[in-house]
Amino acid sequence: MSTKVSTIRRLVVFLLSVLAAIVFIGILRFTMSPMLQEILLDADATFWPFTVQNVMWVALFIGFGELFLRWSAASDEQSQLKRGYLPTDDRQLDVATLVQIKESISSRRFAKSAFLPRMITRTIDQYRVSRKEDQAISVLNSSLELYMHEIDLRYSILRYLTWLIPSLGFIGTVMGIMFALQYAGVPANAEAEDFLYQVTQRLGVAFTTTLVALVMSAVLVLIQSIVQSKEERALNEAGQYCLDNLILRLGKSEGSSS
Repeated sequence: MSTKVSTIRRLVVFLLSVLAAIVFIGILRFTMSPMLQEILLDADATFWPFTVQNVMWVALFIGFGELFLRWSAASDEQSQLKRGYLPTDDRQLDVATLVQIKESISSRRFAKSAFLPRMITRTIDQYRVSRKEDQAISVLNSSLELYMHEIDLRYSILRYLTWLIPSLGFIGTVMGIMFALQYAGVPANAEAEDFLYQVTQRLGVAFTTTLVALVMSAVLVLIQSIVQSKEERALNEAGQYCLDNLILRLGKSEGSSS
């Protein structure tokens, strides 16, 4: 997948995630009880819908969109194992066969983006130059390390979101405490009969903001760990596939040229 297509796809998923968050907030607004609306949305705020809770929901759904992209990428990587890049019989792979394998890979859709075809191509190139199995193994191991780091970099946005949501929760708590103290600091409010109720209500909403944020973050981290393990497992399976069907079957053909 080209960089341009990947960027467009990410932008589309981002917009759909924001739209889904707005729809979800609207559903909560019109279906939940007033108490739940106050906890989940801070629906009684004078500046609604621009509340901390709503921003948290938008961030959560953006995280879900990122997880969808990563799950889709992991599924694509796992599907590469079924594309028959390498022969699975017991014959040795001489240089001529390796050239044919590389040429067949170059015309595939995921030749320049998926881990497995890139790994096979790099290993074949190294072996054609050196004709040494140990150097081919070294290239394979280096590729695995680089691709594992590449997977880790792909989750930078998700790691930021899992930090952002609890931070927004703490910000909401601080704002709620600030508003409660501002209300309590007005002499006219202190003489009202419902003074204690108003102050405790504001404090209650403030602390539930952090609670909701922590739950959101826990859900996002759980799903992220599942998706990331799927992507890392796909890379491990690709490495094992190359080891079994390429590295262990490399054979030299006398008089063959690169």
